Amino acid sequence: MFQPPPNVAKTIQITFEEQTYQVAPGQTVAAALMGEGHLMLRKSVVSGETRAAFCMMGICFDCLLEIDGQPNQQSCMIQVREGMNIQRQLKKGECA
Repeated sequence: MFQPPPNVAKTIQITFEEQTYQVAPGQTVAAALMGEGHLMLRKSVVSGETRAAFCMMGICFDCLLEIDGQPNQQSCMIQVREGMNIQRQLKKGECA
């Protein structure tokens, strides 16, 4: 379903959960992670059920991740940058 954009010559490196990935610049963190097969981005603080990016426009908050040490970042609204360090949030405002 989600795939990296075709024919992108340049890539940038991001780290997600201690694993490095080469992704196309210009896409959001959520899109890049889903393109690499990571659909579960966090767990609900209420039910504990897994969550994935849903609306992809900053409304639902199901895509919250810790990005470069900052918790509660809407990954669907932030473009990937070279060297980004990304972690899942499994509890409210905390990291995995």
